[in-house]
Amino acid sequence: MNEPADPKFPDLRYLRELAKIFKESELHELELESGEARILMRHADAAVPAAMPMSVAMPAVAPAPVAAPAAAAAPAAAPVAAAAASGGDYITSPFVGTFYRTPRPDAPAFVEVGKSVAAGATVCIIEAMKLFNEIEADYGCRIEEILVENGAPVEYGTKLFRVQKL
Repeated sequence: MNEPADPKFPDLRYLRELAKIFKESELHELELESGEARILMRHADAAVPAAMPMSVAMPAVAPAPVAAPAAAAAPAAAPVAAAAASGGDYITSPFVGTFYRTPRPDAPAFVEVGKSVAAGATVCIIEAMKLFNEIEADYGCRIEEILVENGAPVEYGTKLFRVQKL
């Protein structure tokens, strides 16, 4: 389908993909602004508090269709959510994106099984919308198990590491 391009708005294929990802996400509202263009997506059946809108800057060029839903990852680096569950404590993903154990392909991993890390230490990177967000430990802990493969897509709340608090 050839659709006329409006210079104020991004590619319509990008908008369709973004809408599809938003529909599948746990977000209640997503607001995107780029110059004069403003896009607001809100689930009609969800009551959203006024303080909850999430704004992100849109890329200058619409990215190619994404394999993993990365649109829900608007916040910059966010603290790691730690959830106590049966079998131990976990470091979980604070948003949707791609999990990386290393800062670069040729660099060593941030953490290994058995390594102790201090509160605030970087344990991995989550790439979301071309932003590489360092994920930090909220508390001192020892890495008991790495639960996600390097380069794998993750959702909000995905358990990344099983840890033991120090």
